[in-house]
Amino acid sequence: MAKCGELILRRPFSLHRKERGKLALLFNRVGQGTHWLAKRQKGDSLDLLGPLGNGFSVPPKPRHLLLVAGGIGLAPLFFLVQRELNLGRQVTLLLGARSASLLYPEALLPPGIESVVATEDGSAGRKGLVTDLLPQFSSGADQIFACGPLPMYRTMSKMNLGKPVQVVLEQMLGCGVGACRGCSVETQTGLKRVCREGPVFNLEEILWEKVKEPRPSQVASK
Repeated sequence: MAKCGELILRRPFSLHRKERGKLALLFNRVGQGTHWLAKRQKGDSLDLLGPLGNGFSVPPKPRHLLLVAGGIGLAPLFFLVQRELNLGRQVTLLLGARSASLLYPEALLPPGIESVVATEDGSAGRKGLVTDLLPQFSSGADQIFACGPLPMYRTMSKMNLGKPVQVVLEQMLGCGVGACRGCSVETQTGLKRVCREGPVFNLEEILWEKVKEPRPSQVASK
């Protein structure tokens, strides 16, 4: 959770990558908080609270992992990609964006990963949504991990993927430590807090028809 200027509420982020003692955040400028953050310069200080919540859980047996990133959804998946490749697992990454200009640079992806791109306007890779690629690639994977917008999850929940799927749920967080319960979502076993029991959930665990779409002005980024 990052303190952004004079805004009362901190903004939630995933740690995107770590290299040579430096942490990187990946975000779009969508509101006051991220616009403020984008203007920070080298040497500026940033007030952070964390790490918070729970991350991905990967059993020891799976050998082939399928990762699905919609829009800026690669932000929390990057560490998972690096770790699993280092463990010798096969990792396939499906990347989706509205257009080629919004795609994550291929040159920044870890070596050894297989990546497949889909853009809604057809300007790069295959034309369509990233979920359109799932029927082809899900059959060969042992486990699926995804991060993207709410419509992507709703589409995935209606697909018969036939294997475990973990997703990162994005909601507006108030306190970030579970006290205010403002980020609670309905699940098969009752209300759960995104900041404490999440942000990673099993796909089938969430009652997706009852999850409200966060407004862009409220949410910082993955």
